[in-house]
Amino acid sequence: MPTDMPNGPRSGASIAVRDLKVAYGGTRVLHGVSLDFEPGSFTALLGSSGCGKTTLLRALSGFVPVESGAILVGGQDVAPLPPEKRGMAMVFQSYALWPHMTVLQNMGYGLKLRGVPKAQIAAKVGALLAMLGLSGYEDRKVTALSGGQRQRVALGRALAIDPGILLLDEPLSNLDAKIRMVMRHEIRAIQQRLGLTAVHVTHDREEAMTMADRLVIMQAGRVAQVGTPEEVYDRPASAFVANFVLASYAGAAMGWYPAGSSAGWRVAHSRMWVSSSRFTPSPPVPRRTVGARIRARRPRRPERFRPGIRVHAQRRAPVAPAGRRVFRPWRE
Repeated sequence: MPTDMPNGPRSGASIAVRDLKVAYGGTRVLHGVSLDFEPGSFTALLGSSGCGKTTLLRALSGFVPVESGAILVGGQDVAPLPPEKRGMAMVFQSYALWPHMTVLQNMGYGLKLRGVPKAQIAAKVGALLAMLGLSGYEDRKVTALSGGQRQRVALGRALAIDPGILLLDEPLSNLDAKIRMVMRHEIRAIQQRLGLTAVHVTHDREEAMTMADRLVIMQAGRVAQVGTPEEVYDRPASAFVANFVLASYAGAAMGWYPAGSSAGWRVAHSRMWVSSSRFTPSPPVPRRTVGARIRARRPRRPERFRPGIRVHAQRRAPVAPAGRRVFRPWRE
């Protein structure tokens, strides 16, 4: 019979996933995933939609039943345990705050369920509010808060129960760009200050590389590559990893060419080329490369080499002075 973890895992708990398999009905989502999360580390799970990263996070938290495999936290298998007995806390994408409760009641809800006295709850929540920059908001309804403030309340509710492991399910996706950048640094600073083991699911590659110590790239329910942001960026293990990680930085769709071909990674529409030590590219335009990072010159527009061109600001037909011939712009 499942038993509670003794006093819950302390800060910096380690996680070991062994041959984890999860299925929804007859559809297998995770195909024998094995991973290790070091104590106090910040790991980001990256991948395209439907790759299984959110399912893996929910399997760790206990919200998704495991078909087979083990989830070891501090050496103990927690796969049979319910979510509230795993010593983990989760921050959801939708915040999942009670709209009829105040900030104090929301953040102290987990402590209330554990039978903590009201005085201790108030003291604990007060300390968290000070750390999160929300002092004075104890009696305010969460519906009267901004998006960034609601996200801080959701984070504080997760931290109130003193978890050893913090699970983050795309917590910044509903925020605007400016607040998102601020929250990235705040979450990272809090994780380092408390020494928590954090697992973060996100679609944002820049967000993952900014916040995480280690990236886990997932593909179709399997782990495609594990490494530091520098390792994944400079030495992708496969064509999928290269296309997925580098596409956002190149700003265009990327094509993968096999070894021996006169290519490398090509960004088609901008004519930028990226060379790698695994390939010998022969690009048609001048380029400067450093490792696998883009250092390219854009070719001059062909129209500039043709005489007698005057193109109106609204892209009307070229207009030429009297007696001069007009050449229309060359287009690919």
